[in-house]
Amino acid sequence: MAVKWDGGHSCSVLCLNVSSEGLVASGAERGELALWDGGGSPVAQLRLPQAEDVTSVVFSARSPSTLYTSHGETISVLDVRSLQEPLQRFHVNEEEINCLSVNDTDSFLAAADDSGAIKVVDLESKKVSRSLRHSNICSSVAFRPQRPQSLVSCGLDMQVMLWNLQKARPLWTTNLQECDMEGESPQSAGAQFFNPPLAHSLSITSCGNIFGCGAQDGKVRIFRVTGVRFERELEFQAHSLGVSQVLFMPEAYWLLSGGNDGKVLLWDVSSNVGKQQKSPAKSVPRRKAQAAASSRKDGKFNKVASNEHPGVVPKLTIEHGEKVNWLSCAEIKGSRRVLVADQTSSVSAYPLPEP
Repeated sequence: MAVKWDGGHSCSVLCLNVSSEGLVASGAERGELALWDGGGSPVAQLRLPQAEDVTSVVFSARSPSTLYTSHGETISVLDVRSLQEPLQRFHVNEEEINCLSVNDTDSFLAAADDSGAIKVVDLESKKVSRSLRHSNICSSVAFRPQRPQSLVSCGLDMQVMLWNLQKARPLWTTNLQECDMEGESPQSAGAQFFNPPLAHSLSITSCGNIFGCGAQDGKVRIFRVTGVRFERELEFQAHSLGVSQVLFMPEAYWLLSGGNDGKVLLWDVSSNVGKQQKSPAKSVPRRKAQAAASSRKDGKFNKVASNEHPGVVPKLTIEHGEKVNWLSCAEIKGSRRVLVADQTSSVSAYPLPEP
């Protein structure tokens, strides 16, 4: 059963992040921001200006007391040791920001927004160094670990892109719909148009070479970066509705996925990635209104036998019961927890198995 973290918010929690020191930040609708200790008790709260929804929170990798938050079109930089007025603000995006990412040298901050733009801020000069673009809402952006100039993005244009900050154009682009329709029957190709793979979320492994993408068609796709391109290594049906969140664990190839079907699943894809496939998939050089989850159930989790279905099956199924807005992972009292933000004002914490 889930442990509920209450008392930090009065509105739906939209985003989560955990610092290297174990402090948890959560952002919610109407400008609500909260900090939590490892025991799930709120230790500080703040309402950001204009009461705009807090859509992304991310701690600095090098300075864990620094927290970057997006609310509306604004990025606020906060000191979590004294949670009050922002230390500084950036207003570089023209539409609502959906996702923030900071590289591991703390030199660049990327902000993806509803216009499809990704504004990359040089944190030393405090100016925009690059403007990258999707043709529709850019839902997720992530810097690659150990490669501070390299980042990956995805959006509702069904594009997944690999960028290097030295270039304004993407190094490599894959259209999820075109990839999926290659070699398919007319019936399955037609189904693509009714449930297109709008890309909602990205997560990159700690090695920086493997990343996962969750999309509206319920599928998770795993890609491998090789040089200035990437290739699809694995694709599987993960959820019955859209995949709103994916998160690679610190272990090399353990992946969490959260869906609009109210489920949180844990996957071990180590046997499916790490080997170059002989014929890789050919690549070409949320609104946010995602379907609501089915009827609410008590949050409970069940282990799934690995031999129930051929192919990729989850190591763990959590019947959360609410549409998942965000996933994060924290070490609490010596054991790992997956933290889930949903349509409610609570954060749910579930135990995870040891690797």
